[in-house]
Amino acid sequence: MVSSVLPGLQRMFRRGAGGRQALETPLLFKRAFLREIDIFRDLSAADLAWLERTTRMLTVARGETIYRQEDTAEALFLLKRGRVRLSRLCASGKRLELAVLEQGTFFGEMPLLGERMRQASAEALDDCLLCVMGQADIEQLVLHTPQVALRMLAVLGRRLAESEARLEDLAYRSVPARLASVLLRLGHAHGDLIDGLTHQELGDIIGAYRETVTKTLNEFQAAGLIAVSRRRIRLLDRRGLAAYLES
Repeated sequence: MVSSVLPGLQRMFRRGAGGRQALETPLLFKRAFLREIDIFRDLSAADLAWLERTTRMLTVARGETIYRQEDTAEALFLLKRGRVRLSRLCASGKRLELAVLEQGTFFGEMPLLGERMRQASAEALDDCLLCVMGQADIEQLVLHTPQVALRMLAVLGRRLAESEARLEDLAYRSVPARLASVLLRLGHAHGDLIDGLTHQELGDIIGAYRETVTKTLNEFQAAGLIAVSRRRIRLLDRRGLAAYLES
C-alpha cells in the first residue's frame, strides 16, 4: 500500500515557523508559483509576501498518497505541477473516482468547511509540486482577503455541479453510456488519444467493474468506435460514441 505524506505534514505544522526552511524554495520561485494560482491572481505584494512566509513547498512522487479518506483535515493544498486524483472508497470496498485535478488549482478544502475528517483520498498521478497551508493560515487568509474566499467558493460550486452530473450518470445511464461519456470528455482534452489509463482506472471513474469495462471497450472496438492498445485508447468515431448518450 502506498504511503501517505500526512504524518510528515502533521509534524511540520506542529513545529511551526522553525520547521519551514527544509521545504521552502527560494522566495522568487515561490512567489511566481503563488501568482499562477487563479484564486490569488490580484493579491497585493504584501499579501503575497505573507503567503510566502506561511506556506510550505512539498514534492510528492507519482503514485504516493497525499492523504487518505478519514485522515484528519489539517491543510489546504495548492497544485503547482502534476495531476492529483481524488477518490472515495465505498463500504463495499469499491473505489469511485471523484475528480482528476490539473495544475493551478487547490484541493483538500475540508478545513475551510469546518470538517475535521477527509471525505476522500488524494493520490499523485504524476510527480507533483504542492504548496501547503495550515488551517490557522487558511482561516486568516479568507478573513483578510474575501475575494479569495469568493473565488474558492466558485471553484467548489463548479466541482459540486460536476459531481452531481456524475451521480446522475451513475443513477440513470448504462455502463456503455457512462464509458462513452468519459471517453468523449477525455478525448476532447487530449486530442482523441487517451493515454496511460488502465481498465481498472476507467472502472473507478464510471463506477463499474474492470471486467465490465474491458467487455464494453471490446464492443466499442468491434463497432469501429475506438482502437485499443496497451493503456492507450484512440477515438475513431465520436458521433458513434455520442449516440450512446442519447439512448
